[in-house]
Amino acid sequence: MDISFDDNNLEYRLVLTDISERKKAEIKLQLAASVFSHSHEGIMITDASGTIIEVNDTFSQITGLTRIEVLGKNSDILKSDNQSPEFYEARQHTLLEKSYWYGEMWNKRKDGEVYLEMQAISAVRDITGKTQHYVSLFTDITKSKANQQQLEHAANYDSLTNLPNRVLLADRLPISLIQCQRHLKMLAVVYIDLDGFKQVNDTYGHDMGDKLLISISQHMKDALRECDTLARIGGDEFVAVLDDLETPNDCKPILKRLLKATSETIALGDVLLNVSASMGVAISPKNGSNADLLIREADKAMYVAKESGKNRYHFFDEHASTETKILYENLNAVRHALTQDQFLLHYQPKINMSTLKVVGMEALIRWKHPKKGLLEPSQFLPFIENNPIRIELGAWIINRVLAQISQWNEQGLDLPVSVNVAAYQLHDKHFYEQLTTALGAHQNVQPGQLELEILETSGLDRMTQVSALISDCKKLGVNFSLDDFGTGYSSLSHLKNLPADSLKIDQSFVQDMLTNPDDLAIVQGIISLAEVFGRSVIAEGVESEAHANKLLSMNCKIGQGFGIARPMPPDDLPAWVKSWHASPIWKA
Repeated sequence: MDISFDDNNLEYRLVLTDISERKKAEIKLQLAASVFSHSHEGIMITDASGTIIEVNDTFSQITGLTRIEVLGKNSDILKSDNQSPEFYEARQHTLLEKSYWYGEMWNKRKDGEVYLEMQAISAVRDITGKTQHYVSLFTDITKSKANQQQLEHAANYDSLTNLPNRVLLADRLPISLIQCQRHLKMLAVVYIDLDGFKQVNDTYGHDMGDKLLISISQHMKDALRECDTLARIGGDEFVAVLDDLETPNDCKPILKRLLKATSETIALGDVLLNVSASMGVAISPKNGSNADLLIREADKAMYVAKESGKNRYHFFDEHASTETKILYENLNAVRHALTQDQFLLHYQPKINMSTLKVVGMEALIRWKHPKKGLLEPSQFLPFIENNPIRIELGAWIINRVLAQISQWNEQGLDLPVSVNVAAYQLHDKHFYEQLTTALGAHQNVQPGQLELEILETSGLDRMTQVSALISDCKKLGVNFSLDDFGTGYSSLSHLKNLPADSLKIDQSFVQDMLTNPDDLAIVQGIISLAEVFGRSVIAEGVESEAHANKLLSMNCKIGQGFGIARPMPPDDLPAWVKSWHASPIWKA
């Protein structure tokens, strides 16, 4: 705007120019300069060829390079060896196509340290579309990325063993299943549960248990192939995923290595620890292709392995799964019965068939079932034969028998009582200690009043260990006999190696010996063996006077059976003993 006026012959001329746009531009420049200088992000401006023409202070703080050191240099001075040439080619292609690139990349500081940055690059073009400059904004994310990775690792890996956890297993297993289906291969899911780990924790403490888990985890990992996965899903439970199998049999060598890895003795300081593992195996696609289903099936198969004696593996099948469910229900019912005091003992007398004197009795367990009534041992003991509940129930029987003997002693009835013990109990390392404690709790009971009958058909092994245990128990004064003698394959071996005091002829031979020559020959043979080895002999299944007389003719004097008395409640025993003395069924 041009304004003129005259004042006393003096002419004034005023020129006004609108500079608002310039002021706005200056403000914008000041704002841009402030952002450039004070930004918490590193800023680097290059020309189209990558030559650095400006950087801000944050750039120098992150890279360690001053403005003077980098101006005129190519941005390649920041490159690290962590990115491939293909990475830079792909980045440049994106910039040319979209004028913008955003992502993570590794760069190098002045001191050579490699760091991770989050970078955004924008291409600045002229009106013709030609690139004039590149503006790069970046942030050092090395620490935050490390924290993120730590969090991700904690979320996906077990903190104790550093194995994949249940979460990561849930991610990997479906992927492995898809890959195996694509390549027409099989996959095995192995559910692993350690045997005896609880005892380690109870005896040595959780710190020792943790060290054992770490060691066993490494042993199992070493037993697997590179393509396999081992995950800890909690406590002493693991799951292994075995990929790339042609047939189910292909996994057996791996399973055997896993069994070996878990059963090796491990030295932790001065302590030697030994556990084992029960393993269940589900095969895909044979048993399905759903990850959760396969784990459940492998879990069921693992319980079959555990109930079958532990330290073994078992392949899942639907029929066995139904049987396992029934077994679980029966086991739980027995556990409940023990806690609810539903078990009781009946006693069957033994007599000297020559003198007619009552010489002892056998304790026989019964289950007073709330719905099924009084159950015989054959109706529930088979379910718990190789289960820890058998040890617990066996300890209950021994304690109850000792308490009953104590009561009878106070009543003047001094008779020894025999108790059946299974091989599973004798294999328990705490058996001797528990027996000693039980005897100590009943001071008016002599150890010789207790006799333990070893079930000869119960899968007795570890002969040296059991023989030593029997010898130790005999030193306490406790007597032993071999029950059901003649029904097992190892009768002679047991007779030779176990220091038992007597043999019990199984009732199946005695009952039919009057009509079956083979059974009679077996009975005669057992009696002769007992004489040769210096053992006394007891006959079960004496049902008549004819049985008694035949046994006496073969020099077997001690018998028990329905012909003498049926098992009876303990309160009925004193009266029965008096009536027996007064009026025996037969006389010698």
